[in-house]
Formats: sequence, structure tokens, C-alpha cells
Amino acid sequence: MDPIKKIAYNCRKATFLIEKQQLSSITLKEKFELKIHLAGCSVCKIFQQQSILINKMVSKHLADQYKDLVLDKDFKDKLHQKILDTIHRIN
Repeated sequence: MDPIKKIAYNCRKATFLIEKQQLSSITLKEKFELKIHLAGCSVCKIFQQQSILINKMVSKHLADQYKDLVLDKDFKDKLHQKILDTIHRIN
């Protein structure tokens, strides 16, 4: 099957790319595939809009709920030391 047709008719991959794009960056190829799919799939366009809105709302809620949460200095120091120990062990 033609690679363009594979993404054009693959909502599962499109929704995966929509979610992946919100969490990290997607490759140029993935952006192209997603754009091709969204050009012809109104259902995935709506899914993308809803997914973006939900992620924004959840992020805002979590930011508001935990804005006063901070790690104490002792915990940060111990964590920092663990990271350094791990790096030295790997190298």
C-alpha cells in the first residue's frame, strides 16, 4: 500500500501522533503524515482540538493545585548525589 494511503486511512496512528505531539516533538515525517491525515479526517481534527483543550485544562489544574509544592533542600541534595553517583558508575 502507498505510504500516503497508509496514514490517510489510519486514525489509530493519527491519534497517537496527536498525543505524542503534545508531550514531545514529532519528526518532520510524522508532522507531514499527521497533516495529510487531518486534511481528510474531520473526526481526528475534532479529537485533536479536544485533546489539546483537555491537556491545557489538566495542566492548569495541576499547576494551580501544586503551585506551593516544593522539595526540601535535603531531598534535592540527596537526589543530586544519586544522579552524580549513577553518572560516575556508568562512565
